[in-house]
Amino acid sequence: MNKTPKKPEYKLINFKEISQDINQRIDKIEKEFKAGFDFIRNHPRSVTFFGSARTPSVDQDYITAEKLAGRICRELGYSVLTGGSVGIMEAANRGAFTAGGRSLGLNIKLPKEQKTNSFLTEALEFNYFFSRKVCLSFSAEAYVFFPGGFGTLDELFEILTLVQTKKIPSAPVILVGSYFWNNFDAFLRKNLLANKKISESDLSLYEITDDEDKIIEIIKSAPIRLED
Repeated sequence: MNKTPKKPEYKLINFKEISQDINQRIDKIEKEFKAGFDFIRNHPRSVTFFGSARTPSVDQDYITAEKLAGRICRELGYSVLTGGSVGIMEAANRGAFTAGGRSLGLNIKLPKEQKTNSFLTEALEFNYFFSRKVCLSFSAEAYVFFPGGFGTLDELFEILTLVQTKKIPSAPVILVGSYFWNNFDAFLRKNLLANKKISESDLSLYEITDDEDKIIEIIKSAPIRLED
């Protein structure tokens, strides 16, 4: 005996509740952007570090990031800004903190709490990835990328796209760890450039180097984007 199919239950949409929720979210986002931009403006002359949160402290990338961040603070007097968590972010903050510099972190609230590293002189917490990412890419004198995963690549492509389309002023994008980034460069050349998805000039938006002295000189020569 065939049973009569059960009719699906439909929930009435309460547009008033949806409107209230949207307004609350917009208000929260607006406050988050304002707090983030105020935070960055209070720390002009900065370098933002990106890289994997999974990089252990014994890894050469961690050691290099820590040393480089320390030199940026000591020799250039710049702030070091990261996502405020562990791995490469911790390494850069540790280097800046140990050097007596300004070690800044923009952390993110996650369902499974993201650990904040203990080498921050100042920090700000975000609810939304997109507002945090905007603030991480806003007005730095240079962007330093170490090997990482989806998040690191997402941030890299975001910044390259913003510079390419002139939505933010041009600034050095330095890729540290040639063993990793040479493969990235080869992929872009083989798949994007060869198929005319990007221009040859787009490949000059970033520079791959492991030479710390060269990195310091690149940052030193970059224009100041926010004056004190």
